[in-house]
Amino acid sequence: MARCTVERLMRQAGLSGAVRGKRVRTTIPGADGRRAGDLVNRDFAAAGPDRLWVADFTYVPGWAGTVYVAFCVDAYSRRILGWKAATNKQTCLVLDVVEQALWQRGYGRNSQVTDLIHHSDAGSQYTSIAFTERLAQAGIAPSIGSVADAYDNALAESTIGLFKTELITRHGPWKTFTDVEFATAEWVDWYNHRRLHGALGHTTPAEHETAYHHQRTRADEPVSA
Repeated sequence: MARCTVERLMRQAGLSGAVRGKRVRTTIPGADGRRAGDLVNRDFAAAGPDRLWVADFTYVPGWAGTVYVAFCVDAYSRRILGWKAATNKQTCLVLDVVEQALWQRGYGRNSQVTDLIHHSDAGSQYTSIAFTERLAQAGIAPSIGSVADAYDNALAESTIGLFKTELITRHGPWKTFTDVEFATAEWVDWYNHRRLHGALGHTTPAEHETAYHHQRTRADEPVSA
């Protein structure tokens, strides 16, 4: 029997097929469609730390409800600079993450950053007035990928994929918000300081940044006569 015939008969009988869970949509474009252009164009290579940050958030199903977890990652070192878990996906979720990233890098509330791009998808949280104004205040250039295209934010998607594979899927199911938050804190610390990354020559993000700064220091040293 053809599929369309089966579906028609089911509708007539008031029946519907079983659904495997309910997918939570995280990327919802802003209502006005206005957003920054794509300054990255799928090229996530960075010459050093704090040249390109990528950001995204995901969701974790829990017994007590959905938990949203947002990240901000340095494209050069793959280091997670900021993260936050919340029970909602309002703008403050991603805004607090970029504040944490700025603090992590030693920038104060009124500091100006130079030559830094913040790249994300076209979710309404990242295109909101509050978020874009904060980036402008800090001197950070916003960059937004296209809608429904994971490749335009592939590096952030990759980090979230590791988070889901190495922590969420492996150690679930998750009961409460607190369980997810504590486990994420431990995973981020491990990811930054002990996890070896093939893209970094099998070093950790922290080691990769240390090597970069050491090399820059040596290059700036005066040559002995």
